[in-house]
Amino acid sequence: MAYRVVWSLKAVEDVEAIAAYIARDSPSYAAAVVQRIISITQKLPENGTEGRLIPEFEESTIIEQFAYSYRLIYRLEQET
Repeated sequence: MAYRVVWSLKAVEDVEAIAAYIARDSPSYAAAVVQRIISITQKLPENGTEGRLIPEFEESTIIEQFAYSYRLIYRLEQET
């Protein structure tokens, strides 16, 4: 099943904040982290279920993947 990825405003703000924080010490590492986050999300339409279920949630629709030490948490809802 192919999913449509919808970014929340909070998620976009979080990625921007992560990039700004890392860039204070290493602009190149900040770019690498953002690129990894984007790479993971670009693969979600075809591979949305490949992440791992989040242990602290009982729901099978809340999944996480990792971009270095950052958790990408998302919810599967029908085709979104």
